Amino acid sequence: MKSHSKLVANIEEVLCGTFLVVMVGLVIINVFLRYLTNYSLFWAEEVATICFVWAVFLGASATYKRKLDIGIDLIVNQLSQRTQQSVKLIVSCILLILNVYIFYISIVFSIIAFEKPTAVLGISSFIVNASLIVSFAFISWHSLRFLAANLRQFSDNSEANE
Repeated sequence: MKSHSKLVANIEEVLCGTFLVVMVGLVIINVFLRYLTNYSLFWAEEVATICFVWAVFLGASATYKRKLDIGIDLIVNQLSQRTQQSVKLIVSCILLILNVYIFYISIVFSIIAFEKPTAVLGISSFIVNASLIVSFAFISWHSLRFLAANLRQFSDNSEANE
């Protein structure tokens, strides 16, 4: 049960790693086939590209979840602790709104592109664009978690100061 909860807690990383392994595996197999047999898998490049897109957006979500994204806090660090918490709260609200909006836009974009086939396989572009939906759903969820944590921290410190 513990490994199951660990898998769920790290689902973005697991999926990202899976897409990377498939992508690299396909590229390596295709290179060997091309050089050894003068034959290549015509679909491998498109599938590798789709895997790359998924890995990038899931990786962005995993990065955001672990707060490893780039942040510039030079000015904020000069402020008082209370003001820093207020800024964190405001930034969390803005990021939640922005990420939910991008999630919504990615749904609209994917629906519009549903009929558009991919170049080689002719499958729906929705398969590629769904990476946006999934990733920004995760990112929006993490934004909501961060906002809730910042609200708790803000209220705890407000009570401590009284």
